[in-house]
Amino acid sequence: MLTNVLRGLSAAFLVALPLTAPAPAQAAETLSLTEAVAALPIAAESREGYDRDAFRHWNTGADPTDGCNTRAEVLIAEAVEPPTVGPKCRLTGGRWFSYYDQAWVTSPSGLDIDHMGPLAEAWDSGASTWSAKQREAYANDLGADASLVAVTARSNRSKSDQDPATWLPPAAETHCRYIAEWVGTKLRWTLSADPAEVTTLSEVAAGCPEQTVTYELAP
Repeated sequence: MLTNVLRGLSAAFLVALPLTAPAPAQAAETLSLTEAVAALPIAAESREGYDRDAFRHWNTGADPTDGCNTRAEVLIAEAVEPPTVGPKCRLTGGRWFSYYDQAWVTSPSGLDIDHMGPLAEAWDSGASTWSAKQREAYANDLGADASLVAVTARSNRSKSDQDPATWLPPAAETHCRYIAEWVGTKLRWTLSADPAEVTTLSEVAAGCPEQTVTYELAP
């Protein structure tokens, strides 16, 4: 009788297990740039109610115990020559390459961390309906290399909150990469694009036949 009881418990456990097991990770998808642009949902944008403070950043980053916030973690990850990390994650030295304008930077203070999809643009494109937690995750997204980019302060401020219809990096040779990273970010976060944006994305993509976009949906 005891054996039958144990068998029954085992069967019940196996039935219940799928209900409590975590969902499998989303597999990465790779598309040609043209296909990726075509996969974007198209919608009109609205900035009504936008507040930059709705996107909490910078938070404690991937490792809350290391004293480095998201900004510092991006700088450390993208450094061509690593900076010295001092107490309270104070960075000194190091060397970076700002791909927007093809410029070398030798001081962390000369860099901004650009949100590939600006916070205001994200709001316009769907983030206005997100929870505060989702917006914080977007603003501190370390799960995709393209989401946050260390670039010169001047190039980041030139870009501001513009989409590719009105701003592309000053270095023309970077446009294929930039558009791929822009589109990949929007697909990752299921954000829409407006018609003028899609027109520019399609025009640039047509000149980038070898460019691909690899992304996975944000958790």
